[in-house]
Amino acid sequence: MKLEWIDITIFVVYIVGIVLLGLYASRQSSKSKRDYFLAGDKLPWWMIGGSIIAANISSHHLVGAMGAAYSRGFVAITLEWGAILIGFNALLWIFLPFYIRNGFYTVPEYLEKRYGNGTRTLYAVLILFTYVFVEIGAVLYLGGLSLHALFGIPILYSIFGMAVLTGLYTVLGGLKAVIWTEMVQLVILVLGGIVLTFATIDAAGGFQAVVDSSTDWKMFYPASDPDFPWTMYLGGLLCISIFYCATNQFIVQRVLAAKNEWHGRMGVIFGDYLKFFVPLIITIPALVAPKFLPHLDQPDLLFATLVETLLPKGLVGLVMAGLISAIMSHISGAINSCTTILTVDVYSQYINKKATDVEAIRFGKRAGVAIIILGIMSAVVLISHADKPVFLYLMNLYGLFTPGIATMFLMGVFWKRTTSQGALAAGLLTIPLSLILEFALPEMPFFNRTGIVFWACMLVCVIVSLCTPAVPADRLENLILTKDNFRRSASDKAKYSGFKNPTLWWALITAMVLYFYIRYF
Repeated sequence: MKLEWIDITIFVVYIVGIVLLGLYASRQSSKSKRDYFLAGDKLPWWMIGGSIIAANISSHHLVGAMGAAYSRGFVAITLEWGAILIGFNALLWIFLPFYIRNGFYTVPEYLEKRYGNGTRTLYAVLILFTYVFVEIGAVLYLGGLSLHALFGIPILYSIFGMAVLTGLYTVLGGLKAVIWTEMVQLVILVLGGIVLTFATIDAAGGFQAVVDSSTDWKMFYPASDPDFPWTMYLGGLLCISIFYCATNQFIVQRVLAAKNEWHGRMGVIFGDYLKFFVPLIITIPALVAPKFLPHLDQPDLLFATLVETLLPKGLVGLVMAGLISAIMSHISGAINSCTTILTVDVYSQYINKKATDVEAIRFGKRAGVAIIILGIMSAVVLISHADKPVFLYLMNLYGLFTPGIATMFLMGVFWKRTTSQGALAAGLLTIPLSLILEFALPEMPFFNRTGIVFWACMLVCVIVSLCTPAVPADRLENLILTKDNFRRSASDKAKYSGFKNPTLWWALITAMVLYFYIRYF
């Protein structure tokens, strides 16, 4: 595709602007560990919600989810909206009080207080594998694929360039630089998505094309469906959603940096609204595109094809800036989460227990460089998987790591009899059992396999816990779910009145999502 000068100018100005903003934000960071890793605990609700979605939505949505919707239909949106009903609800009503009231830096700190060091270390290992291969490697690959399709830039050059530019300000500035840039990137991402959505609808014949396609919208497929069986809600999607939204450092780190609990709650709910809207501007174009692109050989190239086919000069630069926004915000969040876990849960625990803030930050920056290199290497490996929708491949990878993690947190919060031995058994079981089922039952939908592994981990956790000594009650204070989790101080009650009440805004968005599930059952 031949780019006009105006598109190149918009694209370059945006990239330079984001990098400069990130570098400026890095200069505003103090030398304290809490400021570098948690932005000084000063984030308001709108920054929390915006950064959650900016970090969440990336090239595997603009490219991968759009491709999945093109090939499978409206059901692809359930992977996003399911998070509103499952994962973010778990974060909002169950886990958030534990995280904020205990003043944690990282999610695995809960596991240490609940079970001991073993589970904290196990979580760190599992989550780092997930971040490197899924959150960073796959996002770089899909972004490189689109830039290659549109501009002819070699995929390897694109991967390397995106990783280096994003890593530069992320490593130097910590979470504050990540949040500042994510807010700008979210605006550009939404604007670019809206432009492409309206252009696609117009090419398909106007809004009547959306109405016509809605007759085929369906959100529940048979249990035998290879990608989206309705049984995914019984296990696979359940554990992946709870892991990703409620126990994932990548998402939860923004909530940990909240000014207070009210801002944390309202931030998650604001994220719900964005999580409802943004997938629509990704999915709708894919649903009407078959009107004029009926036989696209590689669904993951739909985004690039729409940009090349439909957009006039000027708008191409804006939409591609939106794609790069999605990639850079996601990568920066993943790198920052990796460095936080490596520093707080590994370095400060096992390598240098008396590390000063300066030493911890120095280690975090070096760890960030190493993570970037590993992410580039994993992106190169993913090039060999270009023959199928990568979005579904990513879900499969999540299913490999997440059942054990979800089990450790859920059992720890809900059942006081859970022991460290039971939690460790569940965490260690998740990968080998997932691999065994994948080889033994390759035709079974991966969501169903993940569900089986999840419930097997839960069962093993129960059995092992009952066979080992119970945890003393005094060690469980503020670590298991009780009525106290829902009590608020007198000063907090004023923040929860009238239109400030998070429950009101939560009920509204939940009703909107449930309407679609019922209407297109």
